[in-house]
Amino acid sequence: MLSILSLILRLNILIPFMVLHCNQVFVTLGDPKMEILVEFYAQLLGIQPLNYIPNRYAEFQLPSLKLGIFQPKATDISEFSPTGKTGMSLCLEVLDLEQAIAHLKNLGYPPPGEIITAAHGREIYAYDPMGNRLILYQI
Repeated sequence: MLSILSLILRLNILIPFMVLHCNQVFVTLGDPKMEILVEFYAQLLGIQPLNYIPNRYAEFQLPSLKLGIFQPKATDISEFSPTGKTGMSLCLEVLDLEQAIAHLKNLGYPPPGEIITAAHGREIYAYDPMGNRLILYQI
């Protein structure tokens, strides 16, 4: 005879204690040269980090996102190697795409491509100083 738990698992029924309950989700960027990223995002977003420990951690609070930037421990540096690209993109909805592009150019990080039309509106890819992909889009 099957136990109730075995039966539930066989039927693929989710029960509350079998899911991950999250209070909050946020994005972090880890880089040995974190201070360059902190300066870039402070200028890009026009705000200073809410929490800041030099050469360790910075946290920007946006209306719909918390962005953390940290310096990995020396023993973990290989996990944050800049040799490979990731599938992660930081998507930023902007009010005026052309103005956002001009701002990136003024910061010294012009988008390499042209504006494209996507299902959700117009967008352009850009990159922060460490090569993390940004997608700026306007609905």
